[in-house]
Amino acid sequence: MIDILIIGSGGAGLSAALAAKQEGASVLVVGKSYPTTSQTSMAQGGMNAALGNAGEDHIASHIDDTVKSAHGLCDENMVRKMCADGPQVIGWLEQLGVPFSRLDNGEIGISSIAQRQMGGASAKRACYAQDYTGLKILHTLYDNCLKEGIDFLEEHYLLNLITEEGTIKGATFLDIRSGEIVQIDAKSVVIATGGFGALYHGYTTNAYGSTGDGIAAVLRAGGAVSDMEFIQFHPTALKHSSLLISEAARGEGGYLLNSDGERFVDEIKPRDIVARAIFEQFEAGREVFLDVRHLGEAKLMELLPQEVELCRLHEGVDPLTELIPIKPVAHYTMGGIDVDDALEVNGIKGCFAAGECSNAKIHGANRLGGNSLLEITAFGKFAGQNACKHAMFAKNRPADDTQLQKDKTHIEAIYSRECSINFYESREKLGKLFYDHVGIVRDNERLNAALEEVITMQVSLSKMGIEDKAKTNNQNLVEFLEFSNTLLLAPTVISSAIARDESRGAHFKRGFETEDDVRFKKHIVLQWNQGEQNAK
Repeated sequence: MIDILIIGSGGAGLSAALAAKQEGASVLVVGKSYPTTSQTSMAQGGMNAALGNAGEDHIASHIDDTVKSAHGLCDENMVRKMCADGPQVIGWLEQLGVPFSRLDNGEIGISSIAQRQMGGASAKRACYAQDYTGLKILHTLYDNCLKEGIDFLEEHYLLNLITEEGTIKGATFLDIRSGEIVQIDAKSVVIATGGFGALYHGYTTNAYGSTGDGIAAVLRAGGAVSDMEFIQFHPTALKHSSLLISEAARGEGGYLLNSDGERFVDEIKPRDIVARAIFEQFEAGREVFLDVRHLGEAKLMELLPQEVELCRLHEGVDPLTELIPIKPVAHYTMGGIDVDDALEVNGIKGCFAAGECSNAKIHGANRLGGNSLLEITAFGKFAGQNACKHAMFAKNRPADDTQLQKDKTHIEAIYSRECSINFYESREKLGKLFYDHVGIVRDNERLNAALEEVITMQVSLSKMGIEDKAKTNNQNLVEFLEFSNTLLLAPTVISSAIARDESRGAHFKRGFETEDDVRFKKHIVLQWNQGEQNAK
């Protein structure tokens, strides 16, 4: 029986694995794909830490900016911990070998790391590696996990958590390659499965696989979720492909222009403000473009080479000489698994959650640009350390196979089911429904209409299934399970949005355009076994 089972092999999971291994624990990292394909690789712009290398900056300023961006809906103690850990985490990553971009200042170590300004920040605070920051951090973490001899199990899809009397005992998985259902017992579990941005299928910067699998599994196991209504819409995705153009493009001086050639917003304001400003331009019948032509070829190719290539490849425009057509799309999910100040899941002892799947009360109503990479590394390590502490005193007795047998029966039923409704068409419909009705600007009429459509879709799920009946490497089965999870999470997002009759950060509701601290400066928490919605 292993000490620590880590579910998810992105930046949070790998940071947890390294921290747990350093504590002397036996560690297994399980992922549905491969570590180098995780969503962490898409975080391009930078990672916040108050180093002060590019001008005066302080940890207190970082804390203030984070709380302000969160619109007060955060745990200031957790924010303080993350921001205070920033310089140490940057030093740790540099020691591991992350190739941060450098200043020509004659300094060595973290004092020479280059920093740029991101939206909502009061200083140039984001440490970066060109515009490949997340990718280079991810590869470095993975390389170090391999050096440490940490075990990996790829292409294993999480089905359910195993609990006994409210305590974690392990999890069940679909071995995608063989088609077998397997059980892995563990003394502690760290969930690091990412967010649920793929709920906005076709209108998100996230990969198709960002379907909230870990969050859904926690709900089924009796854990709680919170702040599910807060979805961050990134202002600059490519108009036709929805691929992300990093905030670094605006941080380095890029302009936002409407089709009349006018700048209409301060480009480095927080993402919720910029996204709504673009939405208003769309409502007025104007298109919106990102303009980086004035930055010059040398600067663009030195600092933003990936953005240039993405525009050329996927949009057919050359940023050196042409405007980039953009639109805001769903980017980051602030809500998720409700955890305490040790990152332990509320409702499941010994189960911890870190990264985008976890609501550590850091981002509140709107995540500050550059804080996601800091959170996954700082709190990934923290979750790994706390999981080790739990494992030291956990019982060494494996769970029975009750959950395993249930999951085997469920998968067999999917194979034998006759399907009259194509779930891929329903997935497309759900994505557009959410973008149109649960998007940048909301109102209760459209939210209630969306909830009715989702409930109808849930009822129809029994008529959906898979066409591919092969047992091995069945991607059709995986995508059906992923769609089922997004459909499970959809009502939590909508019902939380309906309940919040105010506008706060990324949640902007017509008819309730101001913040209402008296009624709503609190977290909306949902938990199945309570059968009701709670706020605290």
